[in-house]
Amino acid sequence: MSGNEIPVSVGVAERVPPTEKPLSRIGRQPIPLPSGVQAEVLYGGIKVTGPRGEVIQRYHPEVNVKVEGDQIIVERMTERKFHHSLHGLTRSLIANAVVGVTEGYSRTLELMGVGYRVQQNGAGITLSVGYSHTVDVFPEDGLTMEVEGNNRVHISGVDKQKVGQLAAKVRRVRPPNRYKEKGIRYQGEVLRLKPGKAAARRAV
Repeated sequence: MSGNEIPVSVGVAERVPPTEKPLSRIGRQPIPLPSGVQAEVLYGGIKVTGPRGEVIQRYHPEVNVKVEGDQIIVERMTERKFHHSLHGLTRSLIANAVVGVTEGYSRTLELMGVGYRVQQNGAGITLSVGYSHTVDVFPEDGLTMEVEGNNRVHISGVDKQKVGQLAAKVRRVRPPNRYKEKGIRYQGEVLRLKPGKAAARRAV
């Protein structure tokens, strides 16, 4: 090396230019369509039909969605950061719709507390959770609510978002009390119970 040459750091020549951003790892994956599932691209959305029902998933107009053979392809329009974020999000939402019409989604809630119980009320449920009155909750179309015993509720449907929203609505009727171990919680939900002031003073 002559005295006029400037040393080049290792790896500089291999750097990706700023304009060449990598594809979304989620968005670039095609969505396979299982046997018995059909997809149709609509204006501003896609309709997915399967053995368990039908889901119409809306998506942002600045994302391109197309059906090629037995798979769904999601493409972004530009390399802007906004389109990068839409790419993976749209792919995930459509993939959830495919799973919903083939396997379905479900959430289970459990009632904690002495005297807390739930009863089937037609398509909905009636909750007795410590209030002076009972609370009725009914599902919208496409969702089902099933009572197991007197302290467990199963919510199921093909739309993942709607199942989650209804489960959250039931939980809000009486959220878990971290001091008294009472309320409505998701099955498997871990609660960090607190001892309360009296127990804390006794422990000192």
